[in-house]
Amino acid sequence: MLRTTLKRMAAVMLVLLLATGARAQTVDDIIKKGTLVVAIDTTTPPYASLDANMQPAGFDIDLAGLIAKSLGVKLEFVTVNSPGRIPALLTNRVDIVVSIFSITAERAQQVWFSIPYAAQCSAVVGPKSTVATSLKDLEGKKVSVTRGAAEDGIISAYSKEHGDSITILRFDDYPSTTSAMLSGQVDLMGGGDYGDIYLRKNNKGEAFDMKFILRCFHFGVGMRRGSTDLLQWMNTFIYTIKNDGTLEALSQKWRKAPLPPLPVF
Repeated sequence: MLRTTLKRMAAVMLVLLLATGARAQTVDDIIKKGTLVVAIDTTTPPYASLDANMQPAGFDIDLAGLIAKSLGVKLEFVTVNSPGRIPALLTNRVDIVVSIFSITAERAQQVWFSIPYAAQCSAVVGPKSTVATSLKDLEGKKVSVTRGAAEDGIISAYSKEHGDSITILRFDDYPSTTSAMLSGQVDLMGGGDYGDIYLRKNNKGEAFDMKFILRCFHFGVGMRRGSTDLLQWMNTFIYTIKNDGTLEALSQKWRKAPLPPLPVF
């Protein structure tokens, strides 16, 4: 119990330390610098992956390119994994995060989010022979998740509330999470409802399907807290490309589906 408390205190202190060094930005700061540095995760197709030439490609990659073009600056990518997105911002390694960054109140205590530019659902995926229609069906099973992703939080919270009833294996990227299920290391996995893209790349992919939706999330562009000017510009930019059809075109190109309804706040 004492060890768990000390770990939590250390985690809180680390976040506070990182946040203290985080520097708010303005649009003029980025234009003056001449480069927009963007955190991406290239293990999350169709939003971001590496193409045949080992170059980043996907919905988020195209969006980042549009942002840089609109600002009239060069674009630079910094590759991170899911848990590394917030630290990359708080340590000033990147200017913004464009990486299927789900908007949550918990994350908003550390970073700011733009209005949504896309949406996706977290889901449970597993062998077709396995019956699972709710979180209760995961009890007593091994489930893989990507560390720090939305499904990690949902499944972990349920398991904790029910006596740690689910054995959760956490991995740092989506391919590893998927491989754990494909290899039989776990019974099921938590992931995005785009997970079949990975499954189709594997010989055994057809033996798996999506079981049920955990929760749907909206993705926003992440930036450091206090960046009021940058946030205002980013919201205006997203509003503009949503209304002129650009976001819809990106959705059709990469998701092969219409853009879902996107709220504003």
